[in-house]
Amino acid sequence: MKQIVEQALVLWGMENTEWSLVAARENHVYRLQRGKTSYALRLHRQGLHSAVELWSELQWMAAVAAKGVEVPAPIPAIDGQVLHEVAGTYVDMLNWLPGRPLGATGSGIDHKNRTGVFWAVGREMARLHKVSDVWNPPDSFTRWSWNRAGLLGEKPLWGPFWENPTLGENDRWLLGCFREKANRDLRQLEQTADYGLIHADLVRENVIIDGDKVRFIDFDDAGFGFRQFDLATALIKNLKEPDFDQLKQALLGGYRSERPIDTDQLDLFMALRATSYVGWISARLDEDGSAERNIRFLETARELLSRYLK
Repeated sequence: MKQIVEQALVLWGMENTEWSLVAARENHVYRLQRGKTSYALRLHRQGLHSAVELWSELQWMAAVAAKGVEVPAPIPAIDGQVLHEVAGTYVDMLNWLPGRPLGATGSGIDHKNRTGVFWAVGREMARLHKVSDVWNPPDSFTRWSWNRAGLLGEKPLWGPFWENPTLGENDRWLLGCFREKANRDLRQLEQTADYGLIHADLVRENVIIDGDKVRFIDFDDAGFGFRQFDLATALIKNLKEPDFDQLKQALLGGYRSERPIDTDQLDLFMALRATSYVGWISARLDEDGSAERNIRFLETARELLSRYLK
């Protein structure tokens, strides 16, 4: 990766800039320090997104940032392009947003005013959706879709959850029953549902807090989807928090302060989010810590699917 980073720095005219790895999940993200200004250099995982999909993500982020929603904005290279390919890896650069994550898996919420910050997250999510509703994307704009096919079809975006190799007989039955019912219910919702561009991964790590400001990062999973799916994603990792009901109401209240939304089917989207993680982990069971994560994902899925099916 070092050689790719150094070649990318040349393309952006930032030779001899200090850099360090800060994240190595789906993408490798490096923090660049040039004087008092920081940037994020992203090396995208090969095969996950095409060039046009990545370019579309950058166009959307730029449009949202221009309307005052605090998200990373692309930094053009010397040639004016915002995306380059280096040694088979797509590379882009974003401005660095100051602040700290709202929390992390296993460590809870890192904020004294828990309901206040969830109200602010809901408000900013609504602003993101509202700006996206009036934005006219370019004709070539392409992102994947968290629609019925992307969630429940034969090839869901994050993998067929019903084929997770660790499933026992009872879990396989539960997931099968849920897939059948959810497919029927989602089909009925498709014509009237609140649908458009969504972040799709607003977990605590991707919510940056800086004083009273709330910022969103990591749009790698963004695409078209149900707006309730964004709400479900922000909530699902907090199910075990003792004040979950208060956090949920704060999130919805903040959202509705900016934009109306019908949440009658939120339990369905919570369950859909849970099954997506069961599918996602299936292809990563050989990675460190995946066995424990798989257990947590299955426990959450059992709880939410059982609640929904009742």
